[in-house]
Amino acid sequence: MSEIKVVPYIPDEDYDNPAMVVDFYEFTMANCLFLNGFKDTTLVFDMFFRKNPDNQGYSISAGQRKLTRFLLNYHFNEQDVHWLRTKGMSEEFCEYLRNYRWKGDMYALPEGTVCYPHVQMVRIECDLVGAILIETYLLQTMNFHSLIATKATRITGLNTHTPRSVMEFGTRRAQGESAGNDGAYAAVLGGCIGTANCLAEMKYGSEVKAVGTVAHSFIEFFPTEFDAFKAFADAYPDSVSLLLDTYNIMESGLPNLIKLDDYLIEKYPDDPNRRVKSARIDSGDLARGSKRLRKALDAAGKSYIKLVASNGLDEKKIANMELYEHAHFDSYGVGENLITSASDPVFGGVYKLVAVKRPDGSYQPKMKCSDSVSKAIIPGKKMPWRLYDENGQAQCDLIAMDGEVIEAGKPVTMVNLDSDAIERIVTIVPTRVRQLLVPHILNGELAIELPSIAEKKAYIAKQLTEETWESELRIEMPHKHYVNMTPAVAECRSKMYAELHGGKV
Repeated sequence: MSEIKVVPYIPDEDYDNPAMVVDFYEFTMANCLFLNGFKDTTLVFDMFFRKNPDNQGYSISAGQRKLTRFLLNYHFNEQDVHWLRTKGMSEEFCEYLRNYRWKGDMYALPEGTVCYPHVQMVRIECDLVGAILIETYLLQTMNFHSLIATKATRITGLNTHTPRSVMEFGTRRAQGESAGNDGAYAAVLGGCIGTANCLAEMKYGSEVKAVGTVAHSFIEFFPTEFDAFKAFADAYPDSVSLLLDTYNIMESGLPNLIKLDDYLIEKYPDDPNRRVKSARIDSGDLARGSKRLRKALDAAGKSYIKLVASNGLDEKKIANMELYEHAHFDSYGVGENLITSASDPVFGGVYKLVAVKRPDGSYQPKMKCSDSVSKAIIPGKKMPWRLYDENGQAQCDLIAMDGEVIEAGKPVTMVNLDSDAIERIVTIVPTRVRQLLVPHILNGELAIELPSIAEKKAYIAKQLTEETWESELRIEMPHKHYVNMTPAVAECRSKMYAELHGGKV
């Protein structure tokens, strides 16, 4: 008998194929089902979440652009196939992956859509292998982008209709390079005006603008603080922004700031643009510092110099300074509390099988029941709708079976998803309705014109300003958005739960 030689896989730290961002059980499942003859079976998966971050009243759905690009470029390389062989995957499966391309359908909320628990963010319909193997990348992408975009809308004040000028400063505290880049992008979607991250602007363009001036080390390098200020102003006379708290804000930073601005006036008497634009403080009592600085600068005839705050800020600290201490900052730099969503750093999106396509083209619903009713999913191939009132605000979301038609101006009977609701069955007449999931990819081909970052920012702001109930946006004890099911969806769910688990859901 000849000896079978297995060529060992040699790790490569520089290798990077996003298609291999896979939890290993996805490969073991796909390989097993492939060997059992199911490779051409079409599955339907829903991606949704069960709880808003920080128990707030809404979330922002983001990550669709990156996910779309991933699926359009989905492939496996020789290196991937070699490694999978060493991990026990069958030769037939490995050969199948060698030429595999993703040819499924991806329906998703438009990026930036205000969204709520249990309502699908993404619906995938694809052959078995392509549906199973994308789970980890899909969840990683949608969860992180949605987490940071949601957090950003609160820090930038979009949820309270008090928009603030906020710069994202968190790259150095992000959990890795990709989190820094993706987080900067998502933060800008959520209302930030720029980022400290240079690579983010290089990747996404000037809408994710790289901003920044100097650190304390720059000030410390020079013999005096004024020497440092002057050197920077001589190098960048059109964008002078300085850091005041290297030594002493009021006794050193402020006098040198005024002295520098006077120097610029003398050097460029006919160019009012070449003046100190702003000053940042990064330590101490920020609220008290802002009031003292504003008073002193105004008294010196320099009201045009704007004030910037940074140092461990988040939405609550900023709101408290503004509301209770009447602090006035023109902009903020927010770092780790934004890029990590430190107050609630996990967006709990899940990816669940909900249907299998039969040979006749119909769909067999599938359901995870669980002993915990809250984890019992909603089975079937579905389409969520948003129903609006006469004021243009979203009254509720309605989960319908795919193919059910919801019409404006006609009574719609719904079953409340919340089993504790006093009225489980309600009927309303919506003024306007909107089908929420839109095709991004059909049969493996791009099916949507992906909007610009500016368009997505405006879309988010419009929803939070005009379409979302203010009670859902408040920070404390927000109203719970109504998520309902059509009778057909409710009946399918109840029947399957009784059959598979017993009892009622």
